[in-house]
Amino acid sequence: MRYALLVRSPAGGDEEWPEEHADRPRDVWAGRFTGGVRLRPAADATTVRVRDGEVLLGDGPFEPSAEDLTTIAFVDVDDLDEAIALAAGHPYACGGGSVEVRPVWE
Repeated sequence: MRYALLVRSPAGGDEEWPEEHADRPRDVWAGRFTGGVRLRPAADATTVRVRDGEVLLGDGPFEPSAEDLTTIAFVDVDDLDEAIALAAGHPYACGGGSVEVRPVWE
């Protein structure tokens, strides 16, 4: 099964890989990670809405949040439990942020 891991760091915080996890083995992802992207800060975002046929643009994210979406990673695992285990080992999940695990439509 494929899952998207939506990685969030504390809003306005450091978006680099936490230094205390720099030596953490990343081989746990081997064979499971199928792609992903690191996102620019939320302040660089543009939100698009269409109301009554008019395109409305806004700076930043759609809605302010205590966390910023920083990375979207895709994993191919056997089940939800395995996806949760990967998310639980992610440095941001352990360091003040969070990792949302979401199934991908196939």
